[in-house]
Amino acid sequence: MNRLTPEKRFQIVVEWAQNEIAVVPDFHKRILYSDEAHFWLNGYVNKQNCRIWSEANPQVAIITNFFIPELNNHDVQELWFQQDGATCHTARATIDLLKDTFGDRLISRFGPVNRPPRSCDLTPLDYFLWGYVKSLVYADKPQTLDPLEDNIRRVIADKRPQMLEKVIENWTSRLDYIRVVSVLCQKSYLKCNATRLSFE
Repeated sequence: MNRLTPEKRFQIVVEWAQNEIAVVPDFHKRILYSDEAHFWLNGYVNKQNCRIWSEANPQVAIITNFFIPELNNHDVQELWFQQDGATCHTARATIDLLKDTFGDRLISRFGPVNRPPRSCDLTPLDYFLWGYVKSLVYADKPQTLDPLEDNIRRVIADKRPQMLEKVIENWTSRLDYIRVVSVLCQKSYLKCNATRLSFE
C-alpha cells in the first residue's frame, strides 16, 4: 500500500469498510478506536522534544495491564480494533499482542487490515471527539495541572452515549464522502492534501 497515492489508500480502506457494512450492517458499531491527545497549559508542546525512554514498550504494558483485562468483561469475538500508525503501536510486540486478542479484526499499520497513514478522516476520535473534549476542557482556561486533569476527567465522564452513537452513525456517511472525494482527487478535479481531503 506504500506506493499508492494517499487518495488511492483512502479509497481502498473506504471500499473495504463499505463492503464490511454490506455484509454486517452494524459493522461500524463493532470497532474499538484507539488514539491519544495532547493537552497543555501554556503554548504548544513540541512532541519531538518530549521523549520518555524505557527498556520496554509502554504500549505493551498498557495493553497487557489495562486493555486486555478490561476486554475480558466483554465478548471480543465480534469486535474490531483500530489504531493509528505510531511506532509504539505498530511495534512487532504490540501487533502480536493485538493479533492474539483480535486475530484478523485488527485495523492498523502492519496489521491484517492496513490503515492508511494520516487518515484522520476515518477516525471518530480525530474528526470529532478530541476537538469536542478540548473545547470543554479549556472553557474555563485552567492555569495549573490539577484543574486541567479534573476537567479532562469530568468531560470524559460526562459524555453522553447518544452523542457518541450519532458520531459512529455519521462515520458511514463520512465513508461515502471520502470515497467520492478520493475518486475526484484521482481525476484531478480537486486539489487534495494527504492529511485532509477537502474542496478548494
